[in-house]
Amino acid sequence: MLPVDTTLGIVLAALLVAAAGTAAYARLADGRGAGYARPIVLAGLRAALQLAAVSYLIGWVVRSVPLLLAFIALMFAVAVRTAGRRVTRNSTWWWAALPIGAGVLPVVAALLLTGLVPVKGIALVPITGILIGGALTVTVLAGRRALDELTTRAGEVEAGMALGLLDHEARLEIARPAASDALLPGLDQTRTVGLVTLPGAFVGMLLGGASPLLAGAVQLFVLVALMAVQAVAVALVLELVARGRLHREGG
Repeated sequence: MLPVDTTLGIVLAALLVAAAGTAAYARLADGRGAGYARPIVLAGLRAALQLAAVSYLIGWVVRSVPLLLAFIALMFAVAVRTAGRRVTRNSTWWWAALPIGAGVLPVVAALLLTGLVPVKGIALVPITGILIGGALTVTVLAGRRALDELTTRAGEVEAGMALGLLDHEARLEIARPAASDALLPGLDQTRTVGLVTLPGAFVGMLLGGASPLLAGAVQLFVLVALMAVQAVAVALVLELVARGRLHREGG
């Protein structure tokens, strides 16, 4: 367990400065030329403030079902806005609610109905958070990759339409491979678990005193659930982009 003291604060600050400094030195930037050094610093500071607030509030949330549901709704809303605004800056960003919700809600409902996860904050909040976070990640990756591909290969979309494909079908054919690549990080994490990485759920349970067998079972469950959530999210993002529901300016 990490000691929460001055040393931890100094090390965290040094790592944040190193990350931002490296991004600045290498001139890492997005497609619009906006550098990543400042966003790295802001993300680190924001994470510190948010985790401090959550650490304070979580004790109250786990004691009340209405507060628990409200907190989960807040998690979902923040994820939708974050993912949607990463994909597009126009008013279609709210469509990100569909892939995130359609991926996460059925899985969480199944877990509750089967009794695998109780309606208790100590179990429901972290598991739901992991699933929402996974859906957020692939929604951003699939949406951005699909829209980028349609922009750079617009001529191929028109060629497909000239050959008799509907607009929706032509856009699907071009965007599908790029959007599908959003599944690769999750697949690689699952394939290499225990050999390359020891994910947070596994390590956290071990530190909490659980047996290695129980920790492994919980981690396996999380990884398989994540793959289901992410597959649904990517499929729906691809469909939204192909149908023009989720687009960029002029799209």
